[in-house]
Amino acid sequence: MNVLSLFDGISAGRVALERAGIKVDNYYACEIDPYAIKIANKNYPDTVQLGSVTNISAADIPHKIDLIIGGSPCQGFSFAGKQLNFNDPRSQLFFEFVRLLKECKPKYFLLENVKMKKESEDVITDMLGVNPIEINSALVSAQNRKRLYWTNINFDWNIEDQGILLKDILDDEGWVDRDKSYCLDASYYKGGNLKQYFNKKRRQLVFTDCIQEGEADLNGHDILKRVYSIDGKAPTLNTCSGGNREPKIITSETTYRKLTPTECERLQTFPDGYTEGVSNTRRYHALGNSWTVDVVCHIFNGLRWDEETI
Repeated sequence: MNVLSLFDGISAGRVALERAGIKVDNYYACEIDPYAIKIANKNYPDTVQLGSVTNISAADIPHKIDLIIGGSPCQGFSFAGKQLNFNDPRSQLFFEFVRLLKECKPKYFLLENVKMKKESEDVITDMLGVNPIEINSALVSAQNRKRLYWTNINFDWNIEDQGILLKDILDDEGWVDRDKSYCLDASYYKGGNLKQYFNKKRRQLVFTDCIQEGEADLNGHDILKRVYSIDGKAPTLNTCSGGNREPKIITSETTYRKLTPTECERLQTFPDGYTEGVSNTRRYHALGNSWTVDVVCHIFNGLRWDEETI
């Protein structure tokens, strides 16, 4: 099977194909981030790197492409950004996906992107001719990550919840206050703080010095109900404003850490150590920009290959 991966990043698509048991004969990748390319080539040295998607055409690829995949840059569409949509040059790269789809005429395609305004979603839907399917990575991982998938691959939309919790993927001491991580983004390397975590609900933290003894009989979010042992430390006073928000048993401010690169690999269901070989900053950035492998693997399980389809 011959694959063209646009905006390839760290080749999550190839990991998913391999995990789905689909043989790849030739894998062509368009990517411009040198660190992402380094990670991809470390794991798949036979990948043919083609450079920028804007500089290639079907004539540059010596094999007939069977599958085109890609997740065009999402910053213009994301509700977390300025929502410039197609006025953002990065979001306009979607049209390069459409161009190569028309030029290569593959049997199958897959496009992934963030949840966005309906008008932008409709543009993509009209140009690809299929409706998007929303899948939350929480079904197969410890991360809440809702994404839209446009594909002509016939797969089972019903994904069984694997029951993977955030606490299950930690590789160091600490505790977490939720079952699933906030969505990992490309800026996670900057770390987080308590105000951002509790008020903006982003950049997952792991708490390292509080010992929970039980829960008080109170209304509200479960973190407000927690009662801590005097042998540990209570949540920081920064989260207090009265109305039962005050910590129960205070000894000092809480300490916390961000997820490790390995833990982030697990959130995205990559093998441990997949992104090793570059700095931690680059690992976080690459993983935040990538796909949740097991979601894409589930989609690829819908592919049925025989001699007539290759």
